[in-house]
Amino acid sequence: MVEEKDKANSQEEGAAQEEVPAAREHYRQEQRPESARGASYEGSRQRRPIKWGICHIYSSYNNTIIHVTDITGTESIGLTSGGQVVKADRMESSPTAAMIAAKKVAEVAFEKGITGIHVNIKAPGGHNGPNNPGPGAQAAIRSLSRMGLKIGVIQDVTPIPHDGCRKKGGRRGRRV
Repeated sequence: MVEEKDKANSQEEGAAQEEVPAAREHYRQEQRPESARGASYEGSRQRRPIKWGICHIYSSYNNTIIHVTDITGTESIGLTSGGQVVKADRMESSPTAAMIAAKKVAEVAFEKGITGIHVNIKAPGGHNGPNNPGPGAQAAIRSLSRMGLKIGVIQDVTPIPHDGCRKKGGRRGRRV
């Protein structure tokens, strides 16, 4: 008797499950006709291909230089430094000067048709210079992004010595 009830319940559930997909298909077809199903919306939203360039940022504790080139790196598109946008020498490496310089370079890049950039950050490095970039590097990247340029890859291209000149200070080092 219990088995008969289970069979009856399973048959009713099966019938209900069969009806639901058919009802959903009917609902979907009535909701919108094929011709009006988002044709105008999708057709109007075409993406333009991104034209890439390279932004070389040299940031030391004395200045910040921002140079935008084409993707090959051979043709220069725009170059600005912190010293060109501020009057005081002490402000050349500041984040404020870097932001203003980045805005100027971004405007020139937009005029040339560049919409995305890969960023190469360089600190003085080498044998005697510091290996970490100055205060203007991060501000410049943030400013480029806010201007509407797409940021691709950010690389650190600081020159690193592979065992070169002997450091100053002698054998026992600098004694403080």
